[in-house]
Amino acid sequence: MQAIAETLFDAIYLITVITIGIRMIIKSNGNKQYRLFGIMAVVLGLGDFFHLVPRVLALCTTGLENFTAALGRGKFITSITMTIFYILLYYVWRIRYHVKGKNTITAAVYVLSALRIILCLFPQNQWLSDASPLSWGIYRNIPFALLGLLIILLFYKTAKEQKDKEFRWMWLTIVLSFGFYIPVVLWADVYPMIGMLMIPKTCAYVWTVFIGYQAMHGKRE
Repeated sequence: MQAIAETLFDAIYLITVITIGIRMIIKSNGNKQYRLFGIMAVVLGLGDFFHLVPRVLALCTTGLENFTAALGRGKFITSITMTIFYILLYYVWRIRYHVKGKNTITAAVYVLSALRIILCLFPQNQWLSDASPLSWGIYRNIPFALLGLLIILLFYKTAKEQKDKEFRWMWLTIVLSFGFYIPVVLWADVYPMIGMLMIPKTCAYVWTVFIGYQAMHGKRE
C-alpha cells in the first residue's frame, strides 16, 4: 500500500512542478521574473527526481535497503539542487521588487550557499552508506536553514511593505517546508514515521510554485 501511495504522490508531484516550470519558461514572454521562476520549478523537480525515482523503485521491488547507494546519490543531488533553488528564489525577489544594490545580502546568500555545497561534498557525509552520521546531516543543514531564514525574512518584509497580495504567502511556504524538513533530518533515523513529514514538505514546495504560476497568469489577464 505504501509503495502504491508514494508512487502516485511522487509521480503527480514531479509531473506537476516540472510541467508548470516548463510552461512558465515558454509563456513568460520575456518577463525575467516568471522565466526565472519557471527555471526554479524545473530545478526543483529534476533535483527531486534523482531522489524520488530510486525510492519508488526500491519500494516497488526489493526494498530500501537494497538501494542505499542510489538513494544516497539522489539525496546528494537533491541537496545541491535545493540550494540552487533558493539562490534562484532570491533573484526572483530582487527582480519582482526591483531591488538594486543590497550587496551584503547577495554576499550572504552566496556564502551560505557555498558553505552548504562544500559541506555536502565532504566524504564524512557517507552519502552512499546506510549509516550516514547524524552530525553531518546537521552540519550541512545549518547554512541551508540560515539561507532559508534569510529568504523568509526578505519575502515577508518586502511583500508586506509593498502590499503584494500575490506573493503575500511566499514566506509561509518556505517556513512550512523547513518546519517539516528539520524534524526529518533530526529524528527520522530513530523514528521512521517522522519521514512522512516529507509529504507536507513537498506540498509546501508545490504551493511555492503555484504562487509564481498564478501570479504570471494574473498579469496576463
